[in-house]
Amino acid sequence: MPILVYTESGLSPEDAIHDEILPAGKGWIHSLKAGQHFRILDLEGNQAVDTLFYSQSDPADRYDAVATIRAQGNIFLTTGTRLMSSEGNVLLTITADTCGRHDTLGGACSAESNTVRYALEKKHMHNCRDSFLIELAGSRDGMNKRDLTSNINFFMNVPVTPEGGLTFADGVSGAGKYVEMRAETDVIVLISNCPQLNNPCNAYNPTPVRLLVWDPPARIA
Repeated sequence: MPILVYTESGLSPEDAIHDEILPAGKGWIHSLKAGQHFRILDLEGNQAVDTLFYSQSDPADRYDAVATIRAQGNIFLTTGTRLMSSEGNVLLTITADTCGRHDTLGGACSAESNTVRYALEKKHMHNCRDSFLIELAGSRDGMNKRDLTSNINFFMNVPVTPEGGLTFADGVSGAGKYVEMRAETDVIVLISNCPQLNNPCNAYNPTPVRLLVWDPPARIA
C-alpha cells in the first residue's frame, strides 16, 4: 500500500472568486486561466469526482493518464503531480492534497461498464460518461464524445493487485478533504460528480462536492 501524502493549502475560501456546490450525479464545465488555483472539496467523504482537463487553446491537447504516470513514476496522483497532456505539456500541478492519493486508472462509469460489472438492468442508470456528454453538448468548444479519454478519479480508491488487476475499494477520503491544483496554462475543466450506486467507491451514497477557484496572488512590482 503506497504511503499517503498530505499537504495543506494556504488559500482561504473567503478569497475565492468562484465557490459552488455541485450535487451528486451532476456535471460541470469551467475554464481556468493560467495561474489560477482550483480546489475540489469532498463535503461528506468518499465521493468520486471524475475529471478531465483540456488545453483552452487546443482542446485536442488533453489530459493524458499514461503521460502523467510516466512523468512522475507513480500510478497514484498527489501533491507535486504534474498533470500532463497528450502533447507532453503540463496542464496543471497538484499543489495541496489532504486526501493522500487519487486514481487515474479506473476510468469513468458508463452504461456499458455498469452492464458488464453489475447486471443488465443497471444499463440505464445515470453514469459519468453521460454527465460528461451532457456538459460537452452544451459547451461552445465544439467537443463531443470523441474528446473523452481516460480520466482522473479524485478521491477514488482503486488498489492495484500484485497481478496488475484493478479493484474498487472503500475510499480513503473523508468529510472536508480536498485536492487543489494550479493551472499552468489556460485549461477547460470537465467534471462528473459520480452518481455510481453499485460499488463502494463512495460508500454506495453519492454526495455533493464543493468547487472553488482563486486568482493568482498579485505580483509586487
